[in-house]
Amino acid sequence: MRINRSRHERGFIALPNTLLQDRSLSYTARGLLVDLLSRPDGWREDGRRMADTSPQGRTAIAKALRELAKAGYYRVEKVRQPDGTFISVAHVYDTPQLPASPGRLVPGSGVAVAAATGTNPVKDREKEPSLPEAPAGAQPRSGDQPEGEGGRDACGDSTDAVGQDAVDPSVRESVATLFRVLRPEPRLRVGAVEALELAPLVARWLEQGHSEQDLARAVLPGLPARVHSPIALLRDRLVRKLPPPPHPVAAAPAPVPRWSECPTCADPVPHEGICRSCAGLAPRPVAVGGGEAATARGMALVRAALRAGTTSLAASRA
Repeated sequence: MRINRSRHERGFIALPNTLLQDRSLSYTARGLLVDLLSRPDGWREDGRRMADTSPQGRTAIAKALRELAKAGYYRVEKVRQPDGTFISVAHVYDTPQLPASPGRLVPGSGVAVAAATGTNPVKDREKEPSLPEAPAGAQPRSGDQPEGEGGRDACGDSTDAVGQDAVDPSVRESVATLFRVLRPEPRLRVGAVEALELAPLVARWLEQGHSEQDLARAVLPGLPARVHSPIALLRDRLVRKLPPPPHPVAAAPAPVPRWSECPTCADPVPHEGICRSCAGLAPRPVAVGGGEAATARGMALVRAALRAGTTSLAASRA
């Protein structure tokens, strides 16, 4: 292996090889430690922001910080302010620090503790890992997944982090739907607790008959380059882009017949029931002519109309 180095005049940091080659730490933990040491004193950043600005999720970042704290490279102190409030102050070291004994103040200057430095620590491959004993009566959960760099949810489709037995099935379905919608977008990763807060909003979409594709079209397009608060962005879009519920279409009234037939005399009437004549409210009109005389008169009128039509047609052709 040939190592090629360039000479830097600015924008660099000098670190001890014992830190960079500490094989007892994972590569993620060492990379995170180098990133923190390259920041200026007074830098403000928490684990959530580290996860949001890196490919690793919150689970991987939290695991790396626990490794660094256990190895003595990282420590968080609670500092009481004059007004009685407390703030958290993180200390990052480039050499391992001895753990603070009870009743002794931990120095916060960042000065390396004098200790015998021998060869670089090497992981004991012969040592068998010890796992914590499971509590009595505990049952393995089907949704458990190994912890890895997938981060805070790996976007899983379960609510095991808060206990499935205590979650309503409809809420659990809303959480699972939300995780499936957000899986393609790493900038909108949320944890199980945050998903439970958004579950009622997702349930409103599902109750109106909207599909997962409708949810994805509402929350995924047009995201900023950096999402500082995924839960706030999701809450805003789920509320603001929810379509109004469809109004029920009123059934058209049945057409009312304009004329009816009198059940007594069978004469047409403009309403249901008997006519005025049968009700005794008006005299019955007497029909003029009838029978054979009416038929003969009608036939004569038809012949006359046909003759007149034929004559006018022939004149127009001529």
